Amino acid sequence: MLREINDRAAIEVLLREGPLTRAELELAIGLSKPATAQLLTRLELDDLVVKAGVRGGGRGPRAQLWAANGSLAFVAAVDLTPHVADFVVADVAGVVLAEHRTPLPVHAGADVVGTFGEALQKVAEEAGISRERLAHVVIGAQGAFDPRTGLLSSAPHIPGWLGFDVPQKLSDELGVDVLIENDVNLVAVEEMTAGKAQDVDDFVMVWLSEGVGGAVVIGRRLLRGATGGGGEIDWMRVPDPATVDTGDVWPAAGARFGNLVDSPAICRLAAAHGIQAGTAWEAMAKTEPPHPFRHDLAKRVAGGVANLVAVADPQLVLLCGDTSRAGGEDFAALVQEKLHELVLPRTPVGCASVQGNAVRAGALQSALATTREDVFGVVTPTLLGSRRPEARKHPSPTE
Repeated sequence: MLREINDRAAIEVLLREGPLTRAELELAIGLSKPATAQLLTRLELDDLVVKAGVRGGGRGPRAQLWAANGSLAFVAAVDLTPHVADFVVADVAGVVLAEHRTPLPVHAGADVVGTFGEALQKVAEEAGISRERLAHVVIGAQGAFDPRTGLLSSAPHIPGWLGFDVPQKLSDELGVDVLIENDVNLVAVEEMTAGKAQDVDDFVMVWLSEGVGGAVVIGRRLLRGATGGGGEIDWMRVPDPATVDTGDVWPAAGARFGNLVDSPAICRLAAAHGIQAGTAWEAMAKTEPPHPFRHDLAKRVAGGVANLVAVADPQLVLLCGDTSRAGGEDFAALVQEKLHELVLPRTPVGCASVQGNAVRAGALQSALATTREDVFGVVTPTLLGSRRPEARKHPSPTE
């Protein structure tokens, strides 16, 4: 058992840090020089680690580098949007082998499974493997995924993907293990892995872009809810604190949060302040603090975030999405100011730090976590956890 623990610790370090010399690995896992040498010999015989060149740059002989054997398995991650699907294939060590972007039909009646499979085959071939060699595929989609049924909801923008058990049908027809996850949940995964939430146990993410979404993380686990709707904050009812008339008429129960801070609503708010813009992020780019438009928008955002803070009391609130990026840390600070006027917990508010396609990056982290557990026995508790079809079919009372 001790040998297995040491082996797993060594593989975890190599997966996290990349290729290391024996001396570097020895220091990282706290074993003696002979024990580390025996461990590497054992793992090489089991094909779990491989020689990965040498490290030079100093006097004397160059040191042999060791790496986890990435060729043992391959994964794919996909960011699925109404406009384009963004694919990536990597080996189990996390080395990206191929990337591919392509439009996919999302309208009702389209052969979404067939066209998705063709795109997956193309990117797999670009990576030098067949599609069937993919151990795991994770798709990030703009909607709520019900783990009990496999159905997507809150996704009228991709109607062709509605009304069927998405991961089960894709897995059966493509011959690979496919899972689907909410896009903002995957951004949260990436932020936990490489961003501001690496050392945070409880936090909330608020996505502001064309639409509105959220993710709630408690104890470094995503809160999905009974039907997969955890974090679907666009349905919250909140008052509109704007100081100008935008022409909207809200019901007595209050406005839906998503109808206050999605891109069209923000454009109407900007127009009421005399700012003409085609998107919310364009409106943000045309203004600077302390413009009244930004104050009104910050009040709207804070009104929704206040509900999350009052219930979850997180350590941190992170804003993400195109609108949040355009506003930057100045806008996050303004939201924080308005938030602290509404609720007692003085939760800090900031902008998500992960750059690039964070949805796809989070999907890749999830796919790697599952596959590494299968291949190496390495468990990554901070990520999504099991989302396998068999777990969906027979949920335990605690799920």
